Amino acid sequence: MIDTTAAILLSMIAAATPLVFAATGELVTEKSGVLNLGVEGMMLLGAVSGFATTVATGSPALGVVAGALAGIVMSLLFAFLTLTMLANQVASGLALTLFGVGLSALIGQDFVGTPMDALPKLAIPVISDIPLIGPVLFGHDPLVYLSVALVGAVYWFLNHSRGGLVLRAVGENHHAAHAIGYNVIGIRYLAVMFGGAMSGIGGAYLSLAYTPMWIENMTAGRGWIALALVVFATWKPGWVLIGAYLFGGVTIAQLHVQGLGVDIPSQFLSMLPYLATIAVLVMISRDSLRIRLNAPACIGKVFHPDS
Repeated sequence: MIDTTAAILLSMIAAATPLVFAATGELVTEKSGVLNLGVEGMMLLGAVSGFATTVATGSPALGVVAGALAGIVMSLLFAFLTLTMLANQVASGLALTLFGVGLSALIGQDFVGTPMDALPKLAIPVISDIPLIGPVLFGHDPLVYLSVALVGAVYWFLNHSRGGLVLRAVGENHHAAHAIGYNVIGIRYLAVMFGGAMSGIGGAYLSLAYTPMWIENMTAGRGWIALALVVFATWKPGWVLIGAYLFGGVTIAQLHVQGLGVDIPSQFLSMLPYLATIAVLVMISRDSLRIRLNAPACIGKVFHPDS
């Protein structure tokens, strides 16, 4: 019983980790006033880049770095279109997702079916052997711990640092921030690049740890769930972590229900994480005041220094 419970909790945490990375990166991006809907595309390119680099070099660490760099390159393309060329952020983000789907399939066509070992788990002597607590708290790969530390670091940055205060000021009123001398475009470029790097690492986690292989379109909508998580969390890092584990739990629950042979169509069970996403968003949308109070006031709005 204890082993089964530990296995379920381990699976839930692993399923939530790519969402934590992608949603936290998108949260910082949106806090700067930029809405990037291209998270799905950036995750896919991060997944294939991380997998291809690891297969070529034998180094998972380089694979993670490659995933982050792929996400940054994609995010720079988005930033150039929306912040420099002043293109519509919604249309550009959707185009970025479609571009990422196609480009990742092209890059990954030679890697389909290539075997690879998953990221090694950290094992602390004695502590890791404690029943239930040991494997649940100390039986993960380094990226799981990095994702939790990332949430704490982003919380501290946004709420207790001068840089975070400036970022939030840019997202709340870009004209006022520009008037007192802040480089709005430069700050937003950095925020978008951070979001791209985190989405790329989230994608790399999928192909290197969660399901150590490359499959075309393997994110399966997790980029969209990450976007929904930011709204669910009302732009608060701590709630992103809670929301990601909640959705990770729903994902794992439907797999275990299928494994138990319950007489429910597998297609319906596969829909559960997405149905949960829709249900949560509908419930949150009913409290429009809560969203308005927490959403960055300038999100999605075009800024030009001379306007």
